[in-house]
Amino acid sequence: MLQNIACVLVNGVNTFELGVVCEVFGVDRTDAGLPGYDFAVVAAEPPPLLLNPGLRIDTPHGLERLESADLIALPAGGDFHTRDYPPELLAALRRAADRGATLLSICSGAFVLAAAGLLDGRRCTTHWRYTDLLARAVPGALIEPDVLYVADGGIVTSAGTAAGIDACLALVREEQGTRVANGIARRMVVPPHREGGQTQFIETPVIPSCRDDVIGAALRHLQQHLAEEHTVEQLAARAHVAPRTFARRFQQETGTTPYQWLLGQRVLLAQQLLEESDLPIESIASRTGFGTAAALRQHFTRRVGTTPHAYRRTFQGVAG
Repeated sequence: MLQNIACVLVNGVNTFELGVVCEVFGVDRTDAGLPGYDFAVVAAEPPPLLLNPGLRIDTPHGLERLESADLIALPAGGDFHTRDYPPELLAALRRAADRGATLLSICSGAFVLAAAGLLDGRRCTTHWRYTDLLARAVPGALIEPDVLYVADGGIVTSAGTAAGIDACLALVREEQGTRVANGIARRMVVPPHREGGQTQFIETPVIPSCRDDVIGAALRHLQQHLAEEHTVEQLAARAHVAPRTFARRFQQETGTTPYQWLLGQRVLLAQQLLEESDLPIESIASRTGFGTAAALRQHFTRRVGTTPHAYRRTFQGVAG
């Protein structure tokens, strides 16, 4: 369930990471058919709280608000790897984890979870500058330094700054489907899903911006022809470059290979069609370039963690 959401503040929270949580969950978008959230900013220390850089904020909500939250978000702060945290906050986080609430940290907010003892034995991440510090703080944590975000049970941790947007939208996508995640992302003018650190599928024809015009043109071509077969040799010939050069420039621009990028696009289109249409699975497989229902099932299950049929039962008709 994703409805009651609390964003926790202590002194020194960064305004950008706070803004990420407020933008995704605190803005009323019900006029666009998107779900509304019961959202609150919670003070874990006596207000007014000092934000980085140099702002003060007051809020009527205290730690008692965490007791009913489905999701508790912990934005980053510049000194979070060195400071202590209120014991009352750490106890409240442990109680929330025990009752099944989701806890989300952005960037160095992971150190709050670490202080609460919630990262031992878990896969997690933080900003690349702090991964070694987090490893020393929690020797039992399974730190993944090269990912945008990690979900391990009810604990979600993200890398620095904008990766917090990805983690928030991933939570929305998991709980409420791609239609809702896409709708929020479109209003924010950000991609609803990133793989390899760069833009993936957006529900309307908004083309990812690229520094490399050759790769930008290739991405536009692939997005417009997802159902067709594509090889690196064909794409390179179309771009009038050597295949090895094309593959290298594609990797530099997107962070992944043409094949993996195309698979991600096809799966995300399949998610959209499963939610928004009554097309048979075989037709969706054809439209998305997988060819057969078996191939769609294989790649979809590997990426999404459930079968196309189960995904449709869960998300078809979700508000959006």
